[in-house]
Amino acid sequence: MTARARVRAPELIGKGGWLNTGDQQLTLADLRGRIVILDFWTFCCVNCLHVLDELRELEEKHRDTVVIIGVHSPKFVHEAEHQAVVDAVERYEVHHPVLDDPELGTWKQYAVRAWPTLVVVDPEGYVVAQHAGEGHAHALEALVTELEAEHGAKGTLRRGDGPYVAPEPVATHLRFPGKALALADGGFLVSDTTRHQLVELGADGETVVRRFGDGERGLVDGGPDVARFSEPQGLALLPDGSVVVADTVNHALRRLDLATGGVTTLAGTGGQWWQGFPTAGPAHEVALSSPWDVAWFAGRVWIAMAGVHQLWAYDPATETVEVAAGTTNEGLVDGPADEAWFAQPSGLAAAGDRLWVADSETSAVRWVESDGAGFVVRTAVGTGLFDFGHRDGAAEQALLQHPLGVTALPDGSVAISDTYNNALRRFDPETGEVTTLATDLREPSDAVLVGGDVVVVESAGHRLTRLRLPEEAVRVESAAHRTQRPATEVAAGPFRLDVVFTAPAGQKRDERYGPSTRLLVSSTPPELLLEGEGKGTDLGRDLVLNPGVAEGVLHVSAMAASCDDDPDNEYPACHMHQQDWGVPVRLAAAGAGRLALVLAGMDEPGE
Repeated sequence: MTARARVRAPELIGKGGWLNTGDQQLTLADLRGRIVILDFWTFCCVNCLHVLDELRELEEKHRDTVVIIGVHSPKFVHEAEHQAVVDAVERYEVHHPVLDDPELGTWKQYAVRAWPTLVVVDPEGYVVAQHAGEGHAHALEALVTELEAEHGAKGTLRRGDGPYVAPEPVATHLRFPGKALALADGGFLVSDTTRHQLVELGADGETVVRRFGDGERGLVDGGPDVARFSEPQGLALLPDGSVVVADTVNHALRRLDLATGGVTTLAGTGGQWWQGFPTAGPAHEVALSSPWDVAWFAGRVWIAMAGVHQLWAYDPATETVEVAAGTTNEGLVDGPADEAWFAQPSGLAAAGDRLWVADSETSAVRWVESDGAGFVVRTAVGTGLFDFGHRDGAAEQALLQHPLGVTALPDGSVAISDTYNNALRRFDPETGEVTTLATDLREPSDAVLVGGDVVVVESAGHRLTRLRLPEEAVRVESAAHRTQRPATEVAAGPFRLDVVFTAPAGQKRDERYGPSTRLLVSSTPPELLLEGEGKGTDLGRDLVLNPGVAEGVLHVSAMAASCDDDPDNEYPACHMHQQDWGVPVRLAAAGAGRLALVLAGMDEPGE
């Protein structure tokens, strides 16, 4: 059996209490004898949603030995509200206990630095592994199997039912709808996301006319009673009258024929795109990553590819897909399309020569347009990953909070579904002003224009709400926030950054075609780093921090590939592990001279 470091696991604390336990307050003592996987997540984070999907098979296969505990650790103010966490747990079909930790108590005790992070606690209550980011399902499977054998032999493994208690189902016509499309007959097509269906509603926005999909999660083409989706989101009308659907968790584009109700797959393999995969080619041969919205613009279907912080495009004439804008780096950088940075783009709206983008993680509204030589990206509202709030006025100082939708209005302005502010906002390019059109909406995620009204998708309200466009804006008391995570005190001058990666049991680093690792380092502000910025293949790097900068954020992106270590297998299975960190740092005389970020394994600097 492989020797491994063990650290006693801290207690689980969270002022929000427990969900999915039938009101039982769990402790680590209650879980002794089980293999516990702590999933530190927040519901705004698409990478966290990817991990929820990665864990489903493991959760089912090892249901009698493994207990997964979701530790909800908020980034945005809205995510610290208990009811919002309750909604998210149902929305994303989280079928394990969740600890609501609004003050990041457990996050701090486990020294977590990024969403998502997975921590494995053995049946005796010791931390034996930590994994940041995505792509660790295979490693967890190997470790769980090893722990089952080890603790089964020792007599310290306890099998049986876990503490999960399902909440009571609620009957509504829609359940966490995502996006909507106005139909020619005055009705609406709505993505009924949590029920894995599309729903046609009458002109009243309530009467159910038809449902498309059998309601089970899956990727199946066919008639309306046979087809299957997995958390569909965006909808767009194609020139031929059919509808293209962003089938988010299937990582696919689907086509709905409104006349027959038939569903076919336009693009995607059904698997998730990873670094190193093709970024252009035949649509059925190129993987996608959490497409969240779609829009017909400049003769193609543009895709808000939330999972990789890019915009892609599908050309129905050639049946191909390609990257249209973004680098996969997460942040807010304008400029030529191939150099721009996005952060989880989640809403699109075409208006003339502009494509409006709701860039959710930067709480920004951006747009794409042609400058004659190619497409360029510009920002209307928003400053970056850490500033958000509800503040109207001049766009350069206005604040949003994780908007998921944009809607072009007849006067050239754009309505913003300002999701985590529970508001509908408006940006006017002519005046450069941001105003509030409506408040007290429940997580609006999209809106469509119908005559002089705007119909809002209230996702957490499970309904469509019709609003008359007001002549005057609603006045609200402004609020500004920054993402609150404890800053790491570091020393100025020479500084060591180590990304820890240990290949899972039975695997080794994949060096067949060159280096198997990649590291990208940058900072906010840029002058924080005097040396060490840029790309490389080593997972360790010597930096020099500027003593003239008091505080900032180190942005670190790491990737590692590992393959099954079997010399007799000519085609070993390979696995990608990747994560992005934004680590707030404060320079101090007594600060640390080394920062370790665990991608997979345990940090053991003394060895």
